[in-house]
Amino acid sequence: GRNRRLARDFEATIASATAFLYAASVMLLTRRLARSA
Repeated sequence: GRNRRLARDFEATIASATAFLYAASVMLLTRRLARSA
């Protein structure tokens, strides 16, 4: 049970890190677009 819970926490960490990277890239893109417009 303990190993299974660790694996689930690891998956959640990966998901949140991916979402954070996605949000950061979107912010960079919108900033770049706003600057060029």
